[in-house]
Amino acid sequence: MQAKDHQYLFLDFEFTMPENKTKPRGFFPEIIEAGLVSVINGQVYDQFSSYVKPVHFPTLTERCKSFLNIAQEQVDQGISFEELVHWLQEYDRLCPNTVVTWGNMDMKVLRHNCLQANLPFPFTGEHRDLAMEYKMFFGERNQTGLRKAVQEYGKEGVGKAHCALDDAFTTYNIFNLVEKDKKYLAKPEQPTIGERVDFSQLLKKFAL
Repeated sequence: MQAKDHQYLFLDFEFTMPENKTKPRGFFPEIIEAGLVSVINGQVYDQFSSYVKPVHFPTLTERCKSFLNIAQEQVDQGISFEELVHWLQEYDRLCPNTVVTWGNMDMKVLRHNCLQANLPFPFTGEHRDLAMEYKMFFGERNQTGLRKAVQEYGKEGVGKAHCALDDAFTTYNIFNLVEKDKKYLAKPEQPTIGERVDFSQLLKKFAL
């Protein structure tokens, strides 16, 4: 890695959820699937995907399994949350980075899960909430869902919704679309006097 390298980490998590609005006592969402796309200097450098074993509420609810299309056996065979934090730290150490998520829930749950597990928060760079940027950029009243935002660009999301790695790649794709629009709409620099005046025409005029 060179000193000037910068990494964008496009991140998506899926979480446990209660069976209904009445949460069990002490319930909080735990990460059960992680998807990450590492992009360095505009090129996809690496990707990471894994199921994660929940600790505090290890048995998935029927609602959770149905909504996320995740089986109990998949999370039972997943890595531990401690291993997940280790992997995220490894990506963070590669070079200066910016973590990009669609919405702020991923980072909130990650922070809370780290506190519960008495583990350090793995990221040292800044965080960008792309959903909020999209909302502000297009003047939306409500926050738009990831897949709907992509469709509004006339595109389709990668793979399946609520698959962490597919959603991470979809976040990466819409990030590129929004950044391209921002550059297009950016106020151009003031032209120089040489750009504003056609000197060839001016010389012809004085030559007459």
